[in-house]
Parts: sequence; structure tokens; C-alpha cells
Amino acid sequence: MSLTVTEIDSQPEIWRRALDERVGQASELLRLDGRRVLIIGCGTSAFVAESLAALREQAGLGETDAAYASEPRVWRDYDAVIALTRSGTTTEVIEALDALPAGVRTIAITGVADSPVARMVDDVLLLDFADESSVVQTRFPTTVLLLARAAFGDDVADLPAAAVTALAEPADPTLADRSHFVYLGSGWTYGLAQEAALKIREAAQAWAESYPALDYRHGPLAVADERSLVWIFGATEQRLVDDIRATGATVITSIDDPLVELAKAQRLAVAVAERRGLDPDAPRHLTRSIVLG
Repeated sequence: MSLTVTEIDSQPEIWRRALDERVGQASELLRLDGRRVLIIGCGTSAFVAESLAALREQAGLGETDAAYASEPRVWRDYDAVIALTRSGTTTEVIEALDALPAGVRTIAITGVADSPVARMVDDVLLLDFADESSVVQTRFPTTVLLLARAAFGDDVADLPAAAVTALAEPADPTLADRSHFVYLGSGWTYGLAQEAALKIREAAQAWAESYPALDYRHGPLAVADERSLVWIFGATEQRLVDDIRATGATVITSIDDPLVELAKAQRLAVAVAERRGLDPDAPRHLTRSIVLG
């Protein structure tokens, strides 16, 4: 069995532990009521940052921006910067933190305690029990999002049990035969859509796209046909579903919480990789941490 599958299936247990052990600290470090916050990351962490920023503003906790650590932006008067990095070694994250003005509070969410990023920030939300060996991230980002939602006031207590049920359901084997994968989301779930598409690209070297749900009609719909699978995270507009199905594409709408849906999408990425004879834990050209010389 692939390590990635094992790590995907371990998510309910990891989520329970996070809710038992880290909600208090997550509330202290992520809420920052009334403060202006920037959240940065690379790859998967950049998409999680987008979701976190949307969730924090939605909760009324203060202005929140998300940015790629590799894309410096005009500095705004942020009170705190939260850096997401599973390994704690990502070069662009380190450089972004180094460039911050003096006096800005820095917080890292990481899976490795003794890492360069952990040593250079003011505070660390350590999720070492959610760390993983695979190059492709699965349980670490979903655990970050679960904790943030709990910290921001969402009732997520039932999600571990919901994930157990969802992941126990047999996956449709025909979905892995598609050659075109599209993921759609709205608000905080757009970050999930981007992450799901990245999983397909990383693990299976397959054609995958992601868009804000209602923007899909504005051009990208032209590519959809019977080879396409379009997966919508969160709330769904029926007219959009009808428009997509008219192209011949298969449409999946959410029946579970969007975070549980992401775990199911991760499982599909593994299935597509294995169907193509690929190792989903070791994508070509990629390493677990991007460290630039």
C-alpha cells in the first residue's frame, strides 16, 4: 500500500489529536483579534494560506491577506505574519521572514520543531504528529485548516468521524480513467480547489485545473468534455452544474464538509497515479522541501 494512502487514511485520527491537543494554542496564535495579518507559504501552503485568510476575515477577526512567500509584495502595515511550512526549511519562506520590518510579530505553523523557520520566529504552532514522509502533502494541510476553523469558532468536532465514514466508502474506479480534472470552489473553498488540482498534477502528472466556481463559465468551460471530471467544493449552484453536464463532463458536488471532500480528492489523486503506474509519494522533479542553494 502506498504511504500516501496510509497518510490520507490516518487523517481522522490526526484530526482528533489536533482538536484534543492544539485548539487552545491555535486560538492564541491564529485569531489575533482585530490585528492585520499576512499569511504566507509556497505550493500547498500558499493555497492553505488563501483559505485561512478567507476564513479569518469571514469570522470577523480582522483584515487578512495571503501571499506566495516567493512573490514579495508592497509592504502593508501588518501586525503579524504567519508562515506555513511543513518542513520549516523552505528557502523562500526564510527569505520572506528575513525581509520583514522590525517589530512585526512572526508565527510559524510547521511539522518540524528544530528547523530554520521555527528558530527564527516569535511563536510556533507545532504539528509534528501531522507531519508526513511523502513529498506530496495530505494530512498536514488538512490538519492546519481543521485547527484554524476550530480556532475561528466553527464547530468541527464531528469532522473526524465524518472523514472515517467518507474514506471507508469505496471510490468510483471509473473516475481514475479521466484525463482532465477540474476543481471549483468559492470563498475559503477556492483554496481547497487549488490544492486538489495540485495533488493531481504532483502525484499523477495529469491535466488538472482549478477556478472560482462561478468563473468557470468565463472561458474554461470550453475545454470540458466527456473526458473531464469537475469536482465542486462547498455550496453549488444548480445552473452551473447543468451547464457543465451539458458538455458531457462528469460533475461531483459536495455531500460532505469541504475538508472531508478534500481528503476524498486526495485519494483520487493516488488512484490516478497508481492507474498510470506512478509512485504518488515521489513525483518526478520534486523533493519534500524546496531548499535553494
